[in-house]
Amino acid sequence: MTRRPQFAYMAIAGLLLLGSRAHAQDMTFDLEDADSGEGEGEVGAEGEVGGEGEVGAEGEVGGEGEVGGEGEVGGDIGGDIIGDLAGGDEGDGGGGGQRDAAPRSTETAEEIYAVQQVYALRINRVELAGSYAATLNDQYVSHPGAALALNYWWTNVLAVGLNFLWYQGLENESDLGFNVRRSTRLAVPITEYQLGAHLNFTYVPLYGKFMMFNEYIFQWDAYVVGGVGIMRTRPVPVVDPEIRQFEFDWRVAFNVGIGIRIFLTRFLAIYGELRDYAYLERLESLDVALGPENRQDPATWLDDSPSLTNNVTAHVGLTLFFPFTFEYRLPK
Repeated sequence: MTRRPQFAYMAIAGLLLLGSRAHAQDMTFDLEDADSGEGEGEVGAEGEVGGEGEVGAEGEVGGEGEVGGEGEVGGDIGGDIIGDLAGGDEGDGGGGGQRDAAPRSTETAEEIYAVQQVYALRINRVELAGSYAATLNDQYVSHPGAALALNYWWTNVLAVGLNFLWYQGLENESDLGFNVRRSTRLAVPITEYQLGAHLNFTYVPLYGKFMMFNEYIFQWDAYVVGGVGIMRTRPVPVVDPEIRQFEFDWRVAFNVGIGIRIFLTRFLAIYGELRDYAYLERLESLDVALGPENRQDPATWLDDSPSLTNNVTAHVGLTLFFPFTFEYRLPK
């Protein structure tokens, strides 16, 4: 390539640049022209200037500043051009808008709950429990007893059963009562128990497990028990023992208690229970009738009105469930 064509091209470019600057100096814009987009002249297909300032097919500029044909540009000329151009990147044709609109993968952490089956079912099983009962609230005479209970569980939380207690031969009077009578010549009426039999209902509201020594896991349940029955008791003669003698008699007794059971296997458990046996007792009279005949009259040996007696006992024992095994029946 020679230098002449290069100089020629440079000269043409300079003339075009000077012409565009001169044309730009003649153009004036105000706020209304910018909003309406109306111009002073129209340029036709060959560059003709018209009344509306439109550019034709090869570079047509319309009233709104559109470039048609091979390079049509839309938008208001009278606005923030840089802002409009920047906003144009957020359109459908902008790569940045497509990247923002693209779906993003999110990680979802779902909680999974594992529910363990009940370790030992009680429904339709028979419970046989033996325990030792010790009196807690009588400081003058203790009423320990051997207890045996038989329960049938018709649901997993409800049972009906019987319990039997034998006291006679196991009771003993404390030294406190003897020393009080000897030192103050005041008698404290005491009672002797022979046996007790009760109809009970049991309800299990709580069930759980715990760990011992960070190694062994035990299942447990807590229950409430209550019922009605009979007790066979008699007063112990301490006021006039030379004359008075009492026989055992039947009393209606109510009982209520709470307990906890810890399973060693699916059929063997240890349990502790706190129960109150309440009944009306006829205590020995503290008054001695005058005269030999009145003194020997059994009608004068007892108090006129019965007294409410509470025998609060603590049971500790073992319980067996029959049959030893059971099957889970889950809904299909």
